[in-house]
Amino acid sequence: MAGKFAITLCAAAAVAGLGVIGVARAQQSGMTFFVTSVGKGDGANLGGLEGADAHCAALAKAAGTIKTNWRAYLSTTAPGGDAGVNARDRIGKGPWQNAKGSVIAKSVDELHSESANLTKQTALTEKGETISGRGDAVNMHDILTGSDPGGLYSTSGGDTTCGNWTKNGEGSAIVGHHDRAGLKETRHMKSWNSSHGSRGCSQDALKSSGGAGFLYCFAAD
Repeated sequence: MAGKFAITLCAAAAVAGLGVIGVARAQQSGMTFFVTSVGKGDGANLGGLEGADAHCAALAKAAGTIKTNWRAYLSTTAPGGDAGVNARDRIGKGPWQNAKGSVIAKSVDELHSESANLTKQTALTEKGETISGRGDAVNMHDILTGSDPGGLYSTSGGDTTCGNWTKNGEGSAIVGHHDRAGLKETRHMKSWNSSHGSRGCSQDALKSSGGAGFLYCFAAD
């Protein structure tokens, strides 16, 4: 009898485990926002916006999402005073939720307000995992955006997008802090999309200030 009871318990545990896995997969299939679990590995050279979008789409597909129109939250600038591309205009209308079903924002305006639900606990990867931030052994909270706090391309002058996401050497890109934390606890350093410029565009330069070339990805449909 003891053996049969143990087998029954094991079977019940297995079924429960499958249920948890099923719920997790269902949540990931409805995921419309994530932070990339890996960068492209070539610093801020993402192959432009097209390459960045493809990176988002590939990770989302591997995670089992049903969404296909993925956009990287990135702005670009243009030479000669021409208008650039605004990150906020690329990502659809919302709402967006992470891999565990938590709503990040219901609209573009909410996303760029104090009401945005973006923290270390909610800015999850496509796998539903947290990313290390300030205070952890390895800090990777710098997320590439090239944007000002409102999600617009920067007009501050100089390189703010690592050559529109084609450079892996000299240059700089605006980054945000996914954990909204910084050495100086100011409103600026707590910005999820516009905290400071990177020290360069290479992989090592991104790492030196607490980054790894990660991106914010949004389902635009």
